[in-house]
Amino acid sequence: MLQSAKILEIPLLVTEQYPKGLGETCNELDISGCSIRCSKTKFSMVVPEVESFIKEHPDMKSIVLFGIEAHVCVQTTALDLLSKGLDVHVVVDATSSRTDTDRFFAFQRMRQAGVFLTTSESMILGLAGGSCHPHFKQLQKIIKTEAEDTKLLQFPML
Repeated sequence: MLQSAKILEIPLLVTEQYPKGLGETCNELDISGCSIRCSKTKFSMVVPEVESFIKEHPDMKSIVLFGIEAHVCVQTTALDLLSKGLDVHVVVDATSSRTDTDRFFAFQRMRQAGVFLTTSESMILGLAGGSCHPHFKQLQKIIKTEAEDTKLLQFPML
């Protein structure tokens, strides 16, 4: 998702939960070039910097979320953004929790609240709009990379 956001020139807002104690975003995740990178101690990423960004972009109607922990930070953020009238899309195969149970019930709660659950491939192709997109070949390479089993199919209610 990070690579796709860069290719599609979609602003990336990064918040880190108490990096002083929990550590910063791991180096394997390339967040260089993000529009916002800030630390937080509340679970929602709707902190003043993010709220300002939202206000500065009044035409923005949808937000795509992914990260950790699904049942805490992602869920709280999703619910906060819904309350602001935004459409919220959570990329389930790019969102995790310490346990599969927490992850499953977080997705279930978010869906019940009105969040759109989607996959990275569906989101990337949806944002591209079609194979006529000038960067489609680059996006296709990302999609074709073999993904790990998300273990989501073990939960028939999802």
